[in-house]
Amino acid sequence: MINRISGILLFILLSPILGIVGIIIFVDDGMPILFTQKRLGLSGDIFNFYKFRTMKKDTPNIATHLLYNPEKYLLSFGKVLRKYSVDELPNLLNIIKGDMVFIGPRPALYNQEDLIQKRRVLGINKLKPGITGWAQVNGRDELSISEKVKFDEYYLENRSFYLNLNILIMTIKQIFINKGVSH
Repeated sequence: MINRISGILLFILLSPILGIVGIIIFVDDGMPILFTQKRLGLSGDIFNFYKFRTMKKDTPNIATHLLYNPEKYLLSFGKVLRKYSVDELPNLLNIIKGDMVFIGPRPALYNQEDLIQKRRVLGINKLKPGITGWAQVNGRDELSISEKVKFDEYYLENRSFYLNLNILIMTIKQIFINKGVSH
């Protein structure tokens, strides 16, 4: 419940930024403003995951690291949105809906079978996915699937208020130094 209430308050507080970013995306490449993707939630349930669109409309719906030349698909302002994680702000809608929490393993794409299987074996799928998590602050896009799963497992086994606070502080720092974003 605290995640949902906090999500609503943050959404209201950040609504001017959300509006400005929406206008920029619309002017650059038209509608839709939001990118919606199928992701895995708690216990493997599929939900619609929301982000600001940073890629052109004709971009294949696959993980960015699987694109041949991801730079050619980026919107003119897309790199800045990703660099400072502004594209993630619509994840607040997922928190408000109850699909996600602020801190937990990042939700897998519905078709990332390697990640899904490794998480299932370790019980990581029993955690609600988060906007940020232990793997995010320890490498983000730079981590292999196996490394991400090891960090997710560590989080599963060591969850606490203090670990969550540490992740939150590390996330804020990384937004400003924009470490670990490869595209």
